[in-house]
Amino acid sequence: MKVLVAVASRHGSTREIGEAIAEVLTDSGFEVDVTDPDDVETVEPYGAAVIGSAVYVGRWAASARAMVERCACCLVSRPVWLFSSGPVGYPPAPEAPPEEVEAIAARLRARGHRIFPGRLDTGGLGLAERAAVALLQAEQGDFRVWADVADWAHAIAAELHAEEIRGLSVVTG
Repeated sequence: MKVLVAVASRHGSTREIGEAIAEVLTDSGFEVDVTDPDDVETVEPYGAAVIGSAVYVGRWAASARAMVERCACCLVSRPVWLFSSGPVGYPPAPEAPPEEVEAIAARLRARGHRIFPGRLDTGGLGLAERAAVALLQAEQGDFRVWADVADWAHAIAAELHAEEIRGLSVVTG
């Protein structure tokens, strides 16, 4: 089965999470494409999708939201998982999911949404981003837990393999 991992990442941290998910899926026997949501015109070649986005000021990136709008009619007929990256600090803040994710998950009939802590390096931020970080008093550092990412990806792989065995795959690659 061919799996799409579409990741909206402004500074690379969320993309690295998507690549880690893709690595587990590839090692589990799936053909995986990792791409930016802006580069996804169709999901027709894919039997499943994992869509992730960095979260800024409580929202998914515009490119991820736009891809969902463009491809929703096809995504709804495939297994889809969503992930968000952005909370930083100990404990991670903010704890709440991005405001639109519940609606996106319902629209796509997503099988799950996972929030992963992110990485914050203020040295790579623009002026507006630094102002937002200062306002939120966000803690700098790398808070990603790679074992959690891998465990989630392994669970997705197991579910996809179970569907293949049952013959429920919609599209195979």
